[in-house]
Amino acid sequence: MAASSYAHGASPIPLLGETIGENLRRTVERVGDHEALVVRHQDYRATYREFWEQTGLAARGLLARGVRKGDRVGIWSPNRYEWVVIQYATARIGAILVNINPAYKTAELEYALNQSGTSFLILARAFRTTDYVAMLNEVRDRCPELRQTLVLDDEWEGLLADGAGVPEATLAEIEASLQFDEPINIQYTSGTTGFPKGATLSHHNILNNGFFIGEGLRYTENDRVCIPVPFYHCFGMVLGNLACTTHGACIVVPGEAYDPVAVLEMVQAERCTSLYGVPTMFIGELEHPRFSEFDLSTLRTGIMAGSPCPVEVMKRVQSQMHMTEVAICYGMTETSPVSTQTAIDDPLEKRVGSVGKVHPHIEVKIIDPATGEIVPRGTPGELCTRGYSVMLGYWNNEEATRQAIDAARWMHTGDLATMDDEGYVNIVGRIKDMIIRGGENIYPREVEEFLYTHPAVADVQVIGVPDERYGEEVMAWVKLREGAQVTGEELAAYCRGRIATYKIPRYWKFTDTFPMTVTGKIQKFRMREMAIEELGLHGAAAVQTA
Repeated sequence: MAASSYAHGASPIPLLGETIGENLRRTVERVGDHEALVVRHQDYRATYREFWEQTGLAARGLLARGVRKGDRVGIWSPNRYEWVVIQYATARIGAILVNINPAYKTAELEYALNQSGTSFLILARAFRTTDYVAMLNEVRDRCPELRQTLVLDDEWEGLLADGAGVPEATLAEIEASLQFDEPINIQYTSGTTGFPKGATLSHHNILNNGFFIGEGLRYTENDRVCIPVPFYHCFGMVLGNLACTTHGACIVVPGEAYDPVAVLEMVQAERCTSLYGVPTMFIGELEHPRFSEFDLSTLRTGIMAGSPCPVEVMKRVQSQMHMTEVAICYGMTETSPVSTQTAIDDPLEKRVGSVGKVHPHIEVKIIDPATGEIVPRGTPGELCTRGYSVMLGYWNNEEATRQAIDAARWMHTGDLATMDDEGYVNIVGRIKDMIIRGGENIYPREVEEFLYTHPAVADVQVIGVPDERYGEEVMAWVKLREGAQVTGEELAAYCRGRIATYKIPRYWKFTDTFPMTVTGKIQKFRMREMAIEELGLHGAAAVQTA
């Protein structure tokens, strides 16, 4: 009889039973003079002792502004040192940090602020060509719980000045009252039922996940980790920041957003030992005309996650970038996020043909979606995860929480996977129709809901189609209202500034019918097959690109 597709990450290393602030304090006591955070574009450097003092001052500043335990503090900013300071400052007072995607436009911002009940919003003045302050002003009157805002570029020093007036003993008393199972973070994941859902995570969730990720990479205080992935996402703030601070390693930030040359320059200048990215980022670095100019010999490890890694890319990362110990991670925001990870000494075929084995203190099983029964090894089924990493729930959404987490506390991922005889997990598909474009998760229903607001659109179905650069691209099949006329370019223009750019369909197909089952269910797999044929074999005669 074949073994069942179940694995438990037994570990001799215990879970951390402490808050994020307590853990950071212990790191400061151990390696206070080591560098904690280097942010190139802001010319910022701080040792662990200096970083501790700054997070404390910012925490006291928030207290001075009336922020209390359990209050939601939003942060809407690209990667900068203040983001990291606020991540730990909010944790030290028990406020709940609400991560807001820097790519969000007005509709998404308004929804996130109201759904989370954010009362204090910290934001950058702008990012690239996007004026955050103007966008906030556009929606602020429709966000009744938003009491205060703070623009980093103009008001950061004022926050710290206010903090200086709050006694350190006040902060210490609050810190001593915090419990590690309390919520500390809300991260929005696009929802299959339309609007994003706020995955609510505790100290225990993300602190331990960051710690065991760092353990898997064998981090010490001598590691310097280059993090070009965004902080608003678990990849940046958990796999990045928390994996570093739990081990005394240095967080190295090459820029506000990803730029291949800035990454290569930073690795060389700061002698980084670890580098993160989605496969698209590594491809961008390897393919850059200036790649050979940079000395990357200090690299040994890193993480590639977000979408499947092509074999040739992994080979080049190991050989040309010296990352012989690079790891693949798999997870989801709702599981803090990592559930499986390859070991640094796993053979190449396991690093590209699997997402590794179950993480310490985590359980995974693969079930038949129809019956809920565990399937034999090698048989595809839905991957489920259980353990300390499973979120507390979706913020203010009990129904969605019950749909995702069953009575036995298994998180149903919606991903189809197999488990081999050695316990390696391989993701083979998605029950949900999620699109992964360059590491960004896009749920078709959310894009569809928005496109329905256009007066010319009678019906719309969104799918993902293969793309060499991003892994997948977004395609919309649109059925127009009687007598209506609109082009793909016009629909794309309608989306711009209202939903994140990466969610805007690249391909538009206008149709009178969708492929359906006899019971009327849309066959998205068939739509995908037809689109691939039209785009790849017969050109784009029936398809408009925008």
